[in-house]
Amino acid sequence: MITDLLMILLVMFIALLFWQQRRQSELAHQAILRHCEQLDLQVLSTSLLRYKIKLPDGRWRFHSQYQFEFSSRGDDCYQGTMIMIGFKATHFRLPPYRMVDNYDY
Repeated sequence: MITDLLMILLVMFIALLFWQQRRQSELAHQAILRHCEQLDLQVLSTSLLRYKIKLPDGRWRFHSQYQFEFSSRGDDCYQGTMIMIGFKATHFRLPPYRMVDNYDY
């Protein structure tokens, strides 16, 4: 009887973790889209890179790193990363990329 209850609780806990990770992934994708839209970039793909405990500035904090590919001109591809703590995007890291000139001469 108690083992059945523990198994049900374990399955519910695993389902909750999966649901929260999916929610975080959706929020990460939306944050990446907003950030790239502000920079006039096109998002090609997003994915979870890894979970880490130590932030790049040396503080100890559990966080997720997402990797995304973007294009600035449509014929190129660059990779950037984003750090999420909980459900909040905290830091974007983008490599140097070519900018598009939108001037009509």
